Amino acid sequence: MYLNGEQPYVSYLNDSSADGPVLPMGHGYPAEYQHLVHAHWRGFRQAPIYYQAGFYIGFIVLMILSLFGNGLVLWIFSTSKSLRTPSNLLILNLAIFDLFMCTNMPHYLLNASVGYIVGGDLGCDIYALNGGISGMGASITNAFIAFDRYKTISNPIDGRLSYGQILLCIIFTWLWATPFSVLPFFQIWGRYQPEGYLTTCSFDYLTNTDDNRLFVRTIFVWSYVIPMVMILVSYYKLFTHVRTHERMLAEQAKKMNVKSLSANASNDNMSVELRIAKAALIIYMLFVCAWTPYSVVALIGCFGEQQMITPFISMLPCLACKSVSCLDPWVYATSHPKYRLELERRLPWLGIREKHLTGSGSTAGAESVASVSGDTLAMSVQN
Repeated sequence: MYLNGEQPYVSYLNDSSADGPVLPMGHGYPAEYQHLVHAHWRGFRQAPIYYQAGFYIGFIVLMILSLFGNGLVLWIFSTSKSLRTPSNLLILNLAIFDLFMCTNMPHYLLNASVGYIVGGDLGCDIYALNGGISGMGASITNAFIAFDRYKTISNPIDGRLSYGQILLCIIFTWLWATPFSVLPFFQIWGRYQPEGYLTTCSFDYLTNTDDNRLFVRTIFVWSYVIPMVMILVSYYKLFTHVRTHERMLAEQAKKMNVKSLSANASNDNMSVELRIAKAALIIYMLFVCAWTPYSVVALIGCFGEQQMITPFISMLPCLACKSVSCLDPWVYATSHPKYRLELERRLPWLGIREKHLTGSGSTAGAESVASVSGDTLAMSVQN
């Protein structure tokens, strides 16, 4: 039941029609932690146990997948000499951010078991701080990966970023993630509070003050709009560059009365243009799926109809961003031919069978335009 007014659709989403006593959200919080529960959540009845059990099981699965997938990335990329390229440092950085997000999952499982935020104010702040740093850091790292791929593909000879430049980018990602994570932690600007089933914490997007609305607008632009624009611009320029290059090759081939100048044209069923578009779309959609739900919920909570933000709805963005942190290592790394070769050699029980690249020229070059790798997205050499 929505206790602060009749809202049929909200009541339906929260199963308020069920018989029995109506217990408000937060009723199980200890007396010393009651101040953490925002008045908005007290307007909803306690969620049925099967809802919470579903999220609990989901978080366990995500934690295992994240530890396994991102752990493999750190192990293989850091111990394989052939994978120690500057660009792959960004993949390692992304895996670190994803593992950093994974540190919240045991805390959530403990919170869900007892029904409140273990550690009170400090526990909530630490949980949200870890989520803020890992989330904003992963988003800007994705943007730098997109920029690095565009630079490498558009100018494969001189366009590669050096180790020094990549290290500066990595330092920048951590600096980028720090301000809007630390400011709410010390309550300088914004604050952290429990959300959803009151077992997770995030920044406050429900308090209707001018100061808080400005904070939500700013963090929305900082952590979502700017990385999104960087990703879109980089992949758009990458795509247009490849398309222009393909047209140039087609024109040259026509003048020379040959079918194609591409060394691997006979081996590829899809055009370079289509494969680049497909890889870029996967990366872009991962970013959208991870952070759009949080952005929408925060904007509605701050500027829209708050009664639409039910405990169940507010848990979905948390689940989405953690799901994508588990998918990142598979999308970015397992599509890398050399990474798959290392997995086949070191962990044969995974059942990975990768075609071994033994030569140069067209054999080695046939591989990576479709590859979604941190080294390059579409290089025609495997160096």
